[in-house]
Amino acid sequence: MGRLAGKSAFVTGGGRGIGLAIVKAFLAEGANVSASGRGERPDDVDDPVSWFQVDVTDAEAMNDTGAFCKGMDILVNNAGVQIEKTITDTTDADWDHVMGTNARGVFNACRAFIPHMATGGSIINIGSISGHVADPQMALYNASKAFVHGLTRSIAVDHGPDIRCNAICPGWIETGMLEAGFDLAEDPTRAKADALARHATRRFGRPEDIAAMAVWLASDEAGFATGQLFTVDGGMTAASPINPGLM
Repeated sequence: MGRLAGKSAFVTGGGRGIGLAIVKAFLAEGANVSASGRGERPDDVDDPVSWFQVDVTDAEAMNDTGAFCKGMDILVNNAGVQIEKTITDTTDADWDHVMGTNARGVFNACRAFIPHMATGGSIINIGSISGHVADPQMALYNASKAFVHGLTRSIAVDHGPDIRCNAICPGWIETGMLEAGFDLAEDPTRAKADALARHATRRFGRPEDIAAMAVWLASDEAGFATGQLFTVDGGMTAASPINPGLM
């Protein structure tokens, strides 16, 4: 019997990266798992998972999905996008793309699922350390994650004790988003080495690191945790700006 045995979960953006790792971890812990994405079911999504092709930016589609998935114990809002631009370079289309997915998408899913979730349910929003400290040239992404953090607290306050709501704030995780960030540097190789030196763990995170936190937050072990932002960043934001690798 796993820690999530008998529980049902829905994971947005569950087809790759952190979302896929969460899907696999939930399955391993005995949960009944459904997942969604904009496209067709990816080959990496295991057969027991129910796949929903739905765009989180589409409020009506999310409302229908939430109503169809009555009685969910766990909702994970993982779907997210990133662009690498300062605010003066950002277009209205960029705003619609990033804020539509990262901010409104989380709002849409929570609004759609909360009325139909089981009592004692757990919502886990994937925020970011970028909602605490600004990554360069990612103005909209940073702002969208700050929105997620604020919404997380509001849901916890407004809908407790029936529902717990927390956010995981990943640091630099080995996904395509991480590589896109390093590509902005004049010397990506040096930038990556510098970043590693700033991690107390001396490694970047892996999707499985975030999935492990998600399992705990979804489980009854986290029954007294709500309205919190859990940073999982290998100690990077705990350090001063001094690069330990140069000392």
